Amino acid sequence: MSEPRHPQLVLDILPAAEPTLDNFVAGPNTQAVDALRRLVAGRAIYLWGPAGSGRSHLLRAVVARTPGAALVDASNAASTLEGLIEAGLPSLVAIDDIQELDDAGQAGVFALYNRWRESAATRHAASLVVAGDRAPLQMPLREDLRTRLGWDLVFRLELLADADKLSALRAHAASRALDITPELFDWLLTRYARDMRRLTALLDALDRYSLATKRPITLPLLKTMLAQSPPDNRF
Repeated sequence: MSEPRHPQLVLDILPAAEPTLDNFVAGPNTQAVDALRRLVAGRAIYLWGPAGSGRSHLLRAVVARTPGAALVDASNAASTLEGLIEAGLPSLVAIDDIQELDDAGQAGVFALYNRWRESAATRHAASLVVAGDRAPLQMPLREDLRTRLGWDLVFRLELLADADKLSALRAHAASRALDITPELFDWLLTRYARDMRRLTALLDALDRYSLATKRPITLPLLKTMLAQSPPDNRF
């Protein structure tokens, strides 16, 4: 008998939880997370690390918890920053993937750092959080901008060890009363070793799929769910 298909169930896969500082698995990055929690106006933090180390998660988390904060995309940084500087800096400005800035974007961030420093001791002080994939002086940016990235706090983000990921996944499964086999955890870490938001979202989706199909959570069930998922909805 052929396996029943449930496309509507797969289409209803829960998105990853919104990033917060609380649901970020810090592992070796505790100091960086603590600094973001204590960030005040007039201070700046530069985060750097490889893909999957959580840079984007942390930027979005700190923006979400700061009223009036602005998250700047590298693709349109120049025009966005020009508007922010002209209007007066918001309480926090965050810029992700700074290594992707073009010349105009680099000029915009250079002006942003200058305005941030000028206003740091005034009632108009703002905070900055910037992220990239390498240390400040190794960035493929103009020299005067590279030095500005190191003006205040700098943290290197390390990738989580498999033991940290496994511990976090087990805790998440336990919080949902899920019975996950060691085989399934091993498969996730070897075949889906991405950031923790995607891994936990995958477990949540599998929980829903298990309930809808009335089948226990197993590795074959996970593979069936993924096989039925449309390309745009895969993890």
